Amino acid sequence: MTTIDVLKALANERRMQILDWLKDPTRHFPPQVDGDLERDGVCALYIAEKLGMSQPSAGEHLKVLAAADLVIGTRIKQWVFYRRNEERIEEVREALKDL
Repeated sequence: MTTIDVLKALANERRMQILDWLKDPTRHFPPQVDGDLERDGVCALYIAEKLGMSQPSAGEHLKVLAAADLVIGTRIKQWVFYRRNEERIEEVREALKDL
C-alpha cells in the first residue's frame, strides 16, 4: 500500500479513534472471555459497540486499517481481534518526516 493509501486510511476520524483506543486497550475496553486485550487485540464486536455503530460498518473501518497494515487481525474462534501494528505505524511516522 502506498503512502497516499495509508493517508486516506488515516483521514477518517473514526479510524483514528480506533487506533487511539488500541494504543491502550485495557483502558478503553472491558475484559474479554477469549483473547488477551494486549496480546491478541480487541474483539471487533467491542470496537463496534464503542463506536456506536453496527458490526458491518465498524468492520469496514477495520478492513481499511488492516489493508493499510496499520492493524493486525487475529481470528480466535468465531471472532476477529484487532491490535495495532506498531512497526508499520512507526514506518508511516518516519515516511511523513520526509515530506
